[in-house]
Amino acid sequence: MNKATDQRPKAWLAPARIVGWGTIVLLIILPPVAMQFTSEVNWTLADFAFAIVMLGGVGLPFEMAVRANGSLAYRGGAAMALAAGLLLLWVNAAVGIVGNESDDINLWFDLVLLLALACAAGARFRPAGMAVAMLVAAVAQMAVATILQVQGHFTWVFSTVWSCAWLLSAWLFRKSALRG
Repeated sequence: MNKATDQRPKAWLAPARIVGWGTIVLLIILPPVAMQFTSEVNWTLADFAFAIVMLGGVGLPFEMAVRANGSLAYRGGAAMALAAGLLLLWVNAAVGIVGNESDDINLWFDLVLLLALACAAGARFRPAGMAVAMLVAAVAQMAVATILQVQGHFTWVFSTVWSCAWLLSAWLFRKSALRG
């Protein structure tokens, strides 16, 4: 048997992958279980579809990042960026950051995600370019906080936490680029 063939199943069954995909499955299974015990959780088919797309939309890019670059720093940067993006989008869609989820002013936060994604794609997901893309996301996050503050909305704490996540991701990507 080929040595590469022997390692392929082991790579797929790596504990980190099992934990990652298992966590996604668990998060999808929890709401229907909770719905059996309480009326406080009431998900519709659309809610499940949104959750599957969101969580799968993080799992698949992380799989690609793991396969594209063996650097732990790169993987950490990708994990941090994907987690920050997922949580930002999820919080914004679920309850809204300003007002409620249907308040159009929350679209500013979605623009941060689109900018981060556009910059990452423009960098071809290479470590040095990803560091710049995440730095741009951090600056954009604080710019949104400034714009909203001028309009009378206080989002500094929220935006600072997210900017720190973007900056941590940038630092990890930069670390990966320097080891290159």
